[in-house]
Amino acid sequence: MKYLGIDYGVKNLGLAISNEEGTIAFPRVTMANDRNILSRIATLAKEEGIDAIVIGDTRAFSGAENFMTAESELFAHDLSEKTGLEIISASEAWSSREATRFAPKGVKSDAAEAAVILQRFLEMQGT
Repeated sequence: MKYLGIDYGVKNLGLAISNEEGTIAFPRVTMANDRNILSRIATLAKEEGIDAIVIGDTRAFSGAENFMTAESELFAHDLSEKTGLEIISASEAWSSREATRFAPKGVKSDAAEAAVILQRFLEMQGT
């Protein structure tokens, strides 16, 4: 199963894609969060043969909601309607710090953060 991982942000979204087996996540691209973002992600998902989308849950480590929670949940709902794909929420706690440590040179951190979120999800699936 092939997954698309998303690190949601007000200005930018980081995207990562798994391999076909759904075992390894790779940073893909950072996209501006503009009025065309849903269409651009839907196109990418179709081109890449994505089976499901994993979006970072913006809640605090404690589980408390923050200013981005409602916005990212609305985005996830709209993306599900646009793509017809299953949307899975996964914790993004500490993903920024981890991505900074492991991001390849030249890869913007939003995409690296999406890869961290997606990789954690894949590892929890045990695939």
